[in-house]
Amino acid sequence: MSDARAMSAVTATLRNLLTAPVQELISGLGALTVTTVPPDMARKGETRPPQLNVFLYQTVINAAWRNMDMPRQVRPGEVAPPALALNLHYLVTAYARGDNDNDDTASGNLLMGGAMSVLHDHAILGRQEIRDALGDSNLADQVERIRITPLALSIDEMSRLWATFHTAYRISAAYECAVVLIDSQQAGRAALPVLRRGQQDQGVDAVTGSGPLLQDVQAPNRQAAGRLGEVLAVTGSGMQGADVVLRFASLMPPQPHLPPAPAPLAPPLVELPMQALPSGVTNVVLPALADDPQAYEKWAPGSYTVSAIARPFGLPARHGAATASFALAPVVTVTPNSTTAPLVSAGDVLTLTCAPRVRQGQRVLVVFGDSQIEPQSVANPDPLAPTYLETPTTITCVVPAVAAGTYLVRLRVDGIDSIPVLFTGDPALPSFDPAQQVTV
Repeated sequence: MSDARAMSAVTATLRNLLTAPVQELISGLGALTVTTVPPDMARKGETRPPQLNVFLYQTVINAAWRNMDMPRQVRPGEVAPPALALNLHYLVTAYARGDNDNDDTASGNLLMGGAMSVLHDHAILGRQEIRDALGDSNLADQVERIRITPLALSIDEMSRLWATFHTAYRISAAYECAVVLIDSQQAGRAALPVLRRGQQDQGVDAVTGSGPLLQDVQAPNRQAAGRLGEVLAVTGSGMQGADVVLRFASLMPPQPHLPPAPAPLAPPLVELPMQALPSGVTNVVLPALADDPQAYEKWAPGSYTVSAIARPFGLPARHGAATASFALAPVVTVTPNSTTAPLVSAGDVLTLTCAPRVRQGQRVLVVFGDSQIEPQSVANPDPLAPTYLETPTTITCVVPAVAAGTYLVRLRVDGIDSIPVLFTGDPALPSFDPAQQVTV
């Protein structure tokens, strides 16, 4: 449509527009000079003929066209950067004939009136006028015509404007030329034609009603985290449908396993069906490692966001607006522990297994009593081994120099601790798991 020469084309067209018509309108004017320089440079030199100066003093982004697609260039569904839409503000100043010391003010008023009359009668720049003024510009072909509109500047605005020119004030009038559209140099993107609307070209499926509203996901015994194989209590509305599933999305970015395991394509993302009990309580069962051969690949210890999705048969899925947070704790065994060895000493090596497996990039710490210990090694099994799917991560650490006593050993993965608590009796009371304790 138009390029970077559009602004100079408007200025050149205004200069041509004010030259011959003003001379014809004012009889006896003689030769008229129309310049396009800053006002402080307009009256340089010894001779001072009648003169009009057209100065572009400001450009303003046009709000109406700022983010509008160009007509006949961008179709619905296509993406293209909008054109640079500008409003050009000009200051037209009249200088009458005079000597080095002064100009004839009355003649200047006459000249200013002639210029304003011409611009009033010529409110739109013609396409041929633009081509005649600057032939190598394609501004004349733009979709929007360029209109000339007077700008009402207050005395304060006019005085500040002339103060920036560092020259004496002369009778002036401000005009706006809008809108100038300069095409973006970035290419647009056109979508392919639509072949089918919906499955088997049956059209768009419309589903009424909102999706399920999830409020909370609670681990058993109100623990801070849950483990694979446990039942989670789910609260919310619209969760009792047979077509509702919970989606567990890991907050961990997609990263490869610890060597030598292969890299996953994405972070853990699992969907589990809901279970509605007669009492009205809704549960979801996390798969046990023994029941799901792919559990080691689907899950990883850490934090998850949980969302509810309704998947009616033959209809589009409805995603709930709310999400809940959930922490998956690792299932840990400690060797040796207080049940397998009566005593251990400072410097002995403890071996911990972590299920599901730890992934690369996760922060792993061993909490020995109240001390945090960096592990000596964190190793995943060989992916080519026959038992790869059911083999956990192996972590080793050294027993620190502590006083004699019994210490609880926990594993912390990305800030989520393993659960070393057993609930026994009726009512169920908590106690530390002896299989996760070490006696020094």
